[in-house]
Amino acid sequence: MLQKERRKIATLTLGCKVNKYETDAVQELLSSAGYEIVDFQEGADVYLVNTCSVTNIADRKSRQMLHRARKMNPDAIVIAMGCYVQAAADELLEDPYVDLVIGNNKKKDIVSILEEYFRSNEKRPEVIDINDTEEYEELTIHEVSEHTRAYIKVQDGCNQFCSYCIIPFTRGRVRSRKMEEVLKEVENLAKNGYKEIVLTGIHLSSYGIDLLDKVEKEDGSLRKPVYGIEKSQLLELIQKVADIEGIERVRLGSLEPRIITEEFATKLSNIKEFCPHFHLSLQSGCDATLQRMNRHYTCEDYKNSCNLLREKFDRPALTTDIIVGFPGETEEEFEETYRYLQEINLYEMHVFKYSRRKGTRADQMKDQVQEQEKAKRSSRLLEMTALQKKQYEDSFLGEQMDILIEEEYEEDGIEYVVGHTKRYQKVAVRAKGLQANEIIPVKLVGRLKSGMLFGEKIK
Repeated sequence: MLQKERRKIATLTLGCKVNKYETDAVQELLSSAGYEIVDFQEGADVYLVNTCSVTNIADRKSRQMLHRARKMNPDAIVIAMGCYVQAAADELLEDPYVDLVIGNNKKKDIVSILEEYFRSNEKRPEVIDINDTEEYEELTIHEVSEHTRAYIKVQDGCNQFCSYCIIPFTRGRVRSRKMEEVLKEVENLAKNGYKEIVLTGIHLSSYGIDLLDKVEKEDGSLRKPVYGIEKSQLLELIQKVADIEGIERVRLGSLEPRIITEEFATKLSNIKEFCPHFHLSLQSGCDATLQRMNRHYTCEDYKNSCNLLREKFDRPALTTDIIVGFPGETEEEFEETYRYLQEINLYEMHVFKYSRRKGTRADQMKDQVQEQEKAKRSSRLLEMTALQKKQYEDSFLGEQMDILIEEEYEEDGIEYVVGHTKRYQKVAVRAKGLQANEIIPVKLVGRLKSGMLFGEKIK
């Protein structure tokens, strides 16, 4: 048996920023226990893949990376962890390429699980019924791999049950992290030099609704949970994070449009550290399609949210996700979406072709759209968003703004550093004398050949 101090563990993260946060936290646990964290390459003693299961394609990618790990070192321990485990634990237990299967809410136990495996060499599932727990899995980080921007997981689970989505079944119901734990982690990160915090979760808009529901009544029983966006404590959390010394920027992950109320938008606009960059999930610009998706708003609701943000903020960066080719989406419905997206004119759209996911209602729906048609619709929206993004960015040329420097970049033999504005516009600046994690004022003067915005540092 290898001595623990000689064991090298390579990790790989698939999927969302929540997964990346959890991998960083797991790495800290393993490192503290004496393991050496190495790159995902040949030579590791243990390979850990934090899997994704948002689509059938994500499932396949998860399997591929687990099998690749085994081929890189046939004698290594291969661990499958996360959402794909929740969706396919039995299948993974039968997979000869996988030695350990660890589900969600068991990641915090990685050290003891791994040590027990080294003792017993017994393959068994470390998986709970994620739909039958109210426990928020407490993980924490002190450093992150990005070095400048820290993504902080504050919430897990989802109660929305969109007809195309498996996530409520792999992540369970809404569970929120205690506010004091979030603030403690942010304080530690600020002391370590991080200036920008991104609050993220599986359904971020629901942050805190479960904590409010766990208030005891006079007879000692718990109040019956009544879930709703209006009970979110997210605004309070944002305000408290922004007040922490050393934090200069607070950014949010994906939001539901229903959380954008007059009060929410007004109070956010008064927080100077808040970044006016809103990723409001849309999915379709057609009410009939939204209804089949089981989305809980209308196109008019969404447009009102956008208008409210544009009223309270100066040219906020509004971005979204769009699914094309959802079951039953006719040519007329797509054209309705196309016209709607032209009208609301967002900064950027992430366009996805609908992918069938076993275990969801949408998988059983009639009138599945042909792949060729999905590709055609996707292409049209990608052309639209490229044009709208350029127009939005061009509207800032000649203006001054601050960027947080993140990394080095070279183009045509010239060295630059690259960073983002508060609106998440990517900007390149000549690198002389500039380092990562600085916030500097620049004037946007044009673009590089690659199309990236170019700014000149203001002295």
